[in-house]
Amino acid sequence: MISHGADQFGRDDPKKLSTYFNAAYFSFCVGELIALTVLVWVQTRSGMDVGFGVSAGAMAMGLIALISGVVFYRNKPPQGSIFTPIARVFVAAISKRKQVCPSTNSELIHHSQKHDGDHHRDLRHTGKFRLAGIFLGRKSMLKQCAINSCNIFFLLRFLDKACIKAQDGSNLEESPWRLCTATEVEQVKVVLSVIPIFACTITFNTILAQLQTFSVQQGSSMDTRVGNSFTVPPASFQAIPYMMLIVLVPIYETGFVPLLRRFTGVESGITPLQRIGVGLFTVTFSMVSAALIEKKRREEAVGPHKHLSIFWIAPQFLVFGLSEMFTAVGLIEFFYKQSAAGMQSFLTAMTYCSYSFGFFLSSLLVSLVNKITSSSSSGGWLSDNDLNKDRLDLFYWLLAALSLLNFVNYLFWARWYSTSPSLSTKAPNNHGPSGEASLSISRFPQNIL
Repeated sequence: MISHGADQFGRDDPKKLSTYFNAAYFSFCVGELIALTVLVWVQTRSGMDVGFGVSAGAMAMGLIALISGVVFYRNKPPQGSIFTPIARVFVAAISKRKQVCPSTNSELIHHSQKHDGDHHRDLRHTGKFRLAGIFLGRKSMLKQCAINSCNIFFLLRFLDKACIKAQDGSNLEESPWRLCTATEVEQVKVVLSVIPIFACTITFNTILAQLQTFSVQQGSSMDTRVGNSFTVPPASFQAIPYMMLIVLVPIYETGFVPLLRRFTGVESGITPLQRIGVGLFTVTFSMVSAALIEKKRREEAVGPHKHLSIFWIAPQFLVFGLSEMFTAVGLIEFFYKQSAAGMQSFLTAMTYCSYSFGFFLSSLLVSLVNKITSSSSSGGWLSDNDLNKDRLDLFYWLLAALSLLNFVNYLFWARWYSTSPSLSTKAPNNHGPSGEASLSISRFPQNIL
């Protein structure tokens, strides 16, 4: 849905695209908030059957709203599975592994012979592989290694072999599994080059898993009373980040973006990579707050007051909501803007894969921590169901440290990340001094981190 909505805008209008991504995530937060509050209240008072009926009715209304605009949508024709051209590139490159990568692009096919109207876009061949280039450092070294196929640090440049024409004098057309276009090769490079950025957001979602598990358990052991008659369900605190987002997203879009645009010159205020970085740094303080409050809660639990108010855990949810506004929206915008034609849905779906990996990592981390911290006389930090005996505060500190290390790791990848090649409807015909096709690549600005 997100990529379909973004397709209604042109790539040459980043301001509207950024506004759309903010609005889409705002709508997502409104839905989450209703599900965590109103729907839970309905199910509690009227039963699960009524709750499921309300959910089905809401889905039906959404479907009707979607269908009502079909005649106005800008639709793209189906292009098949994204995995097929990726597999073709690897098969073709492996089958031509003994070929030597040319020093210029003259021996490479730059675009397909079959164009797909307005939906066809050629990616300019970069002559390099970004992930390898990260370890090489300087632009001069990148250029040197781009023409040196024997360099061990440039091993993955072998993907370019997938689009080398056969030099056997035959005019026979090669199979798509033997000869790929430069555009197909560049698409694979784009997918591979965004993986490090994607991986850096997994730790972010591991922290989200703690807010939905241990923080709820933490709240259950605190004083949930408000006044003499009303009690706050600990699980309802999961709605706090979405309340935060509903308030902050409009303020960010209408206030901060225009202000930042005046200083940065970027239509969206800051770049998607900068936005992700701000969120990854901010989320660390969510775990710092959680650790400090848990330490205070344990002290109160064995003291004369017995229970601390549940509202003490609100800051960790509020800080996470602030960080999610930057990271989640920035990641979606980053994936969409870096993707080539036909890859938008695939790359934006990777955002939700990050959620899945984050929760899996959370389970693995809990098991490892318990195993490492356990001894013959006692269990690990999280081995008991009694938080007064566990050391959840130390686990939170561990997550804060991991989050900070993850942010430093992100700075490394974002600093040297190159954006995808510029898209054009024509084959590139500009050549640099060495005879190579012009790269036309906008590197991540070196003065923004």
